[in-house]
Amino acid sequence: MCEKLNLYKRDGVKEMSTNVVTVESVEKTYGKRNENQSKALRGVSLSIKEGEFVGIMGPSGSGKTTLLNVISTLDQATGGSVTIAGTNITSMKGNALSDFRSQKLGFIFQDFNLLENLSIYENIALPLSLQGVPSSEITGKVNEVAKKLGITEILTKYPTAVSGGQKQRTAAARALVHNPAIVLADEPTGALDSKNAKSLLEAMQDLHENHNVSILMVTHDAFSASYCERILFIQDGLLYKELKRQGTRESFYQDILGVLAHMGSAAESK
Repeated sequence: MCEKLNLYKRDGVKEMSTNVVTVESVEKTYGKRNENQSKALRGVSLSIKEGEFVGIMGPSGSGKTTLLNVISTLDQATGGSVTIAGTNITSMKGNALSDFRSQKLGFIFQDFNLLENLSIYENIALPLSLQGVPSSEITGKVNEVAKKLGITEILTKYPTAVSGGQKQRTAAARALVHNPAIVLADEPTGALDSKNAKSLLEAMQDLHENHNVSILMVTHDAFSASYCERILFIQDGLLYKELKRQGTRESFYQDILGVLAHMGSAAESK
């Protein structure tokens, strides 16, 4: 069983020995049998270790979003298996799946998904409130994660009164407050300007490097991807290439651009 992640720093030592996510030969087919079927995933296998910051990239229609949806339990694989925090989620359904999703997964979406009638504090606290956590515990957890993400000064405000960058940091805090096994981010910088995007990515990198938070991020943007330590490139429903960061973020950015260019050339030559 995978050890429950801790938001807080573990004596400055990064532990990355346990797989928090294991995907084995996952397939996803849309459409009914004997009709026009579309195969979005064709036997994808991968693993993500505890404390890793991993990116998924690929052209439109490559299967990257489908892969994230399968891992996040928002879609069900046609074949293969997905194990998260020691639990095989492949055949889970109903309340068991909903409970697992709310307790073990954290989500950051491109469009924030904040409730405008709730304060920033209340939005962050929502996962804990839904789990029935006592209000005395909620206060401490919300304040701690808000401090980590630099948004303590806006906790009493409402989403309509804060910037896009602050909204996305709020969404990140909400994703982290219940101490999930992994945070799943779908184009988290897509609605942000370059300054706020950089600020959010630096915050995510800090959570990964200094607080052992596991993050899986889908992005089309090479700059955003350069903050990861490992990139999985998906093309035509298959794992095309894996790229690990060896040097500076800037050099990793250039490496990512090179792979994307090669993928584009390969697609054009078909």
